[in-house]
Amino acid sequence: MKNLLILIGLVFVASSCISHEKKENSQWTVVRANEWYAKEKWPVGTNFTPSNAINTIEMWDAETYDSATIDRELGWIKEMGFNTQRVNFHYLVWVRNPETFKMRVANFLDLCEKHQQKVMFVFFDDCWNRNPTLGKQPNPIPGVHNSGWVQCPGGVVQNGDTALWKVLEAFEKDVIYYFRDDKRILCWDLYNEPGNSDYLNKSLPLLKKSFEWAREINPSQPITSGLWNYSDAFKDLNEFCTQNSDIITFHHYDNASDLENLITKLKVHGRPIMCTEYMARGRDSRFQSHLPIFKKDKIGAINWGFVSGKTQTIYPWGSPVGVAEPALWHHDILRQDGSPYDSLEVKFIKQITSEE
Repeated sequence: MKNLLILIGLVFVASSCISHEKKENSQWTVVRANEWYAKEKWPVGTNFTPSNAINTIEMWDAETYDSATIDRELGWIKEMGFNTQRVNFHYLVWVRNPETFKMRVANFLDLCEKHQQKVMFVFFDDCWNRNPTLGKQPNPIPGVHNSGWVQCPGGVVQNGDTALWKVLEAFEKDVIYYFRDDKRILCWDLYNEPGNSDYLNKSLPLLKKSFEWAREINPSQPITSGLWNYSDAFKDLNEFCTQNSDIITFHHYDNASDLENLITKLKVHGRPIMCTEYMARGRDSRFQSHLPIFKKDKIGAINWGFVSGKTQTIYPWGSPVGVAEPALWHHDILRQDGSPYDSLEVKFIKQITSEE
């Protein structure tokens, strides 16, 4: 705890110095955002979790971080023609040892560079289980989609307990400051699906703080938080995201016509657009139907899942316990031996990414 408090103090000092050195610690202008994006390749890739990790704690913790599996699976990603990976953090792993956590992040970036991937890192997440803990993570519940995925930080903050904010602030600032000029990082996605798990506007204070903390560090990479629910209940969250993100990011798990309508609405902001989650075969969200739409306007395309594994996202949301492998996979592209779920699908992905 003493070391953690010292680190928090150092982070505050560093961020204070940075905010005085750099004056542009506010939302990027539309011109700056588009100039940045014009220099980037069309971002196309996956939300990456190695197949032997059930959640972000198991992926990043010292005892379970598996660079060999990550290296192998990133190699398959490169073969597909993908160039961008979206990856979640968890603050609890950072708290255990901030310095070694950042060493593992640097190792992951080295592996991504080896396989020609840029990375979008995610700090906070309102999805699935509310009570994350360190230590051995649970085994998957057979047949259940994301049975062991955990929120970051979890429900305590949304319930109004701000005691953890100093730790979360130190976590976010420390990581962004350390990698603030790393060209292997495409952008920072500060908060995944804020308001999910019925939190709604209870997540708005942490969402606002996450942007405030990032702006104090003022990284060279853009920052964002994505739209994902377009109902009136999420109006405040969506307005904040669009009014404060440097680039517009969003999630979409419906058919191609609905996707095109949503993209038309998002273009009004005049900023680069990236879809950071899509592809659910049972909902008519597929590579063959959606990638040509994304590519036409250089809209980033990052699907959920790659290698089938502990997250069990081959099963649809709400799947019952103990079911056999579904005939129609929900997410994911490859089996754990690297063979494709659908060889024609993989052929299409390779073709459209090679054209780029």
